[in-house]
Amino acid sequence: MFTFLKKNPKDETSDTDSAVKIAALLIHAAKIDENYTDKEKEIIKKTLVDLGLDSKKLIETIENAEKLESNSNQILDFTREIKSIDEDSKKKIVESLWNIIYSDDQSDIYEANLMRRLTGLLYIDKKIVGDLKEKAKLKKK
Repeated sequence: MFTFLKKNPKDETSDTDSAVKIAALLIHAAKIDENYTDKEKEIIKKTLVDLGLDSKKLIETIENAEKLESNSNQILDFTREIKSIDEDSKKKIVESLWNIIYSDDQSDIYEANLMRRLTGLLYIDKKIVGDLKEKAKLKKK
């Protein structure tokens, strides 16, 4: 279990904003192929809980993230939040992104392009991203 989104009594608003932005990025990945499925929604929920989000705030966070994602035309706002977190949490998010992409057993050019852009924006080694991609693909078999 990660503690990135665990309730911080000093700055609860910041943690909520972080959760919404991370969820918005995951939702963006899910919607990029124009097929936002229940399976993808479950991956997003599991990821947020694994990152430490209080399960009582899960539905509200996802609703806010869906609104934020639909009103945004760029991913930079979502990635700024993730750049500063620990490497393990970044890997968890990237792994979840790949799980979302491969939830329908394939990756289209838009999804692959999104992941290439995110790799650069999040300062994650391409080898690590490739390993996480293979892990997601093997999980589907």
